[in-house]
Amino acid sequence: MNVFTTLLLMVFAHIIDDYYLQGILAKMKTKSWWEEKSPDKKYKYDYIPALICHAISWSVMIILPILFITVFNPHWIIYILFVINVIIHCIVDDLKANKKKINLCIDQSIHFVQILFTWLFWILL
Repeated sequence: MNVFTTLLLMVFAHIIDDYYLQGILAKMKTKSWWEEKSPDKKYKYDYIPALICHAISWSVMIILPILFITVFNPHWIIYILFVINVIIHCIVDDLKANKKKINLCIDQSIHFVQILFTWLFWILL
């Protein structure tokens, strides 16, 4: 598999995870869902684990093609990129879903930049 095929697979993995695999997490990562379903204050921050779970799932999915290429023996920088991607994905999804500061187009553009950055870092290793 060449590097461009890896990039295409990373984009495909993004589409699968960000649109098809989220399931209930798509709702649970919004504060408003918790306020509607469970208005009790003890659930005030329960949207955060849902955001984190989705960000971890997404980050694993976009790194899977790289893991496949490296026969599941990646360079240590891939683990750092994984953590960076989780953090960025959480922040971006929170800005879209809860703070309403960005729209879907900006959200997806940032995620594509994440993919491109991860891919570029990997091919430069």
